[in-house]
Amino acid sequence: MKRPKLKRASKRVSCSKRYKIQKKVREHNRKLKKDAKKKGVSNRVKKDPGVPNIAPFKEEVLREAELRRLKLEAEKEKKKVVKQERAKKRKKERETGVGDADKVKRVRKEKIGKKLADQSFVTPTKKYLRSELNKVIDASDVIVEILDARDPLGCRCPQLEEAVLKREGNKKLMFLLNKIDLVPKENVQKWLQCLQLEFPTVVFKASTLLRDKTVQEKKSRMATANGVVDQTKGVACFGSSCLLQLLGEHARGRENESTLKVGVVGFPNVGKSSLINSLKGMRACNVGFERGITKSMQEVHIAKNIKMVDSPGIVASPSNPPASMALRSLQVEEKEEDILEAVRTLLKQCNKEQIMLQYNVPDFRNSLEFLTLFAKKRGYLQKGGVPNTQEAAVTFLSDWTGAKLSYHSKANDKAILPPYLSDAIVTEMQKGWDLNMLRKGNEETMRSVKFPNRASSIGFTSKGPTAGILTETDIPEERPAAGKPEEDVVDMEEGCDNKLPEDKPEEMGEIETSKEEEPATEKPVRVKFLLAPVTIDPTPVKTNDAYDFNTDFN
Repeated sequence: MKRPKLKRASKRVSCSKRYKIQKKVREHNRKLKKDAKKKGVSNRVKKDPGVPNIAPFKEEVLREAELRRLKLEAEKEKKKVVKQERAKKRKKERETGVGDADKVKRVRKEKIGKKLADQSFVTPTKKYLRSELNKVIDASDVIVEILDARDPLGCRCPQLEEAVLKREGNKKLMFLLNKIDLVPKENVQKWLQCLQLEFPTVVFKASTLLRDKTVQEKKSRMATANGVVDQTKGVACFGSSCLLQLLGEHARGRENESTLKVGVVGFPNVGKSSLINSLKGMRACNVGFERGITKSMQEVHIAKNIKMVDSPGIVASPSNPPASMALRSLQVEEKEEDILEAVRTLLKQCNKEQIMLQYNVPDFRNSLEFLTLFAKKRGYLQKGGVPNTQEAAVTFLSDWTGAKLSYHSKANDKAILPPYLSDAIVTEMQKGWDLNMLRKGNEETMRSVKFPNRASSIGFTSKGPTAGILTETDIPEERPAAGKPEEDVVDMEEGCDNKLPEDKPEEMGEIETSKEEEPATEKPVRVKFLLAPVTIDPTPVKTNDAYDFNTDFN
C-alpha cells in the first residue's frame, strides 16, 4: 500500500494578525531611529566632498588619489589571479589523484629524520662538550674560572688551569668566587686570602631571579613608581661593578684595541650563565637547577669593548671520589640508583646533627630513612601514602648544587702551589690587572652582602680538586682490581660436590690446588672449594617474639 504524503503546515495567517505584526515592526524601527538620532549615530554614508577648487595643487592631489586607486585595483586583480591559479592547481591535483596530503607527509618525514639526525645536539655527548669547552678557551683572551664559595677547592679543575697556562697568546686566568651569600663571612675571607696567592680573585653574588629577556622589559622593571630598585635576595647582584671596571681597565691597557673576549668556564651549576645574566642585566642565557643546561658556546655583548663567552660545564673524570662526582658530574641525575648513591655519599661527608637541624627531621640511621622522613616532611607522597624517595633525593641534590643550601668547607691553612704553577707564572698572571682596584671592590662587596650565621651553615668535608676531561688523554684507563689478575680462573662447579670425602676428614674445608712443580704461567690456577661439615643442634632455640616498638617512626 502506498504511504500517503504528509502535508506541511500552512504559513497563512489572518489579516488582523499580519497587520498587527507589521505595526509592531514599524514601531520598533521608529524607536531605533529615534535612539540613534539622540546618540548622533547615522547609517548614511557621508559623501566625499572632494577637493575644493580654491585648494592649491588640486590637480596633483587628484592625480595622487587616482594613482592610489589604480594601485589598489591592481593589487586586488593580482590577488584574484593568484587565487584562480591555486584553484586550478588544486583541481588538477584532484583529477590526477596526487594531492597535498602526500606532500605534507613527505615533508613531515623529512623533518623527523632531520630532528633524529640532530638528536646529538639535544643530548650532547662528552666529546662534543669537550670540543665546545676547548673552543671557548681558544677564542678567549681572559679565562674566568667560576668557583662555588661553598667548596672552592672542589670546583677547581687542574687539567683546565694547566691547559689555559699552556695555550698560546698570553691568556690570563682569574678566579671568581660565586654564591658568597651562602657561606659565613669568615670562611669567605679565608678562601679569598688563599686563592689570591695564585690568581686574581673576585668575590661575587649573582642574581637568580632575572626574567627580563629584552631591554624594554629591563627598563620597565628598573623604572618603578617610587624610583626604588628591587634589592631582594634573588634579584640583587653584588660584585658586578668591580668585575666590569677590572675588565674595562684591562681592555684599555692592552696593545690590541679589539674587543676583549672573556671566557666563563667551570663545573656544572657553579653559576656561569647566572654571572653573564647579572652583568648583562637581563636573561641572555638559559639558567636552571638542572645540570648541563648550557650545551654549546654562546657569546654575549656586555659593554662596548667586552664580550662574555659562555661555555658548557666541565666533564668530570670517573676517577674522582664519589663525593666530588655527586656534586660535579653530569650523569648523576640520569639513573635512580646514581641519585640515591649520591645522597648517601653527601650525607657521609656532613654532620648528622646539622642535617637534622637544617631539614627539620628526626634522627635517622641511613640515607634511605632520611629520604623517607624528608619526603614525609615535604609532602612527597605516592599513591597510598608511600613516601616518594626519588623526588626527595632529586630535591636534596638540587639544594646542594643550586643557590639555596648554606654549607661551607674549611680553607687550607698552608698555601701550597700546584705542580703546574710557579712563582714566575703567578707573577705573570697578576700583570695587567689593577690589584688595588680589585681589593677595594672586594671589600665593598663584602660589606654589602648579608652573610649567614656559622651555626646555621652545614660543615662539609672537601675532597680536593676535581679532575676534568678536556682531551682524550685525560680519560682514565680501566684497570683490573688489585690482587685479581685476569689469568686466575675460579672453578666453582668442580668443587660443589654434595658428597663429603671419607678418607681424609681432617682436611675438610681446605683448598686443593694444582701441583707446585707446574709453573703458574703455563696453566691457569684453578681453585676448588669443598663443603665443610656443619653440626646441627636439634634443640629449639629460645627467642623472644615480643615486638620492638622502638623501630616505629612517626
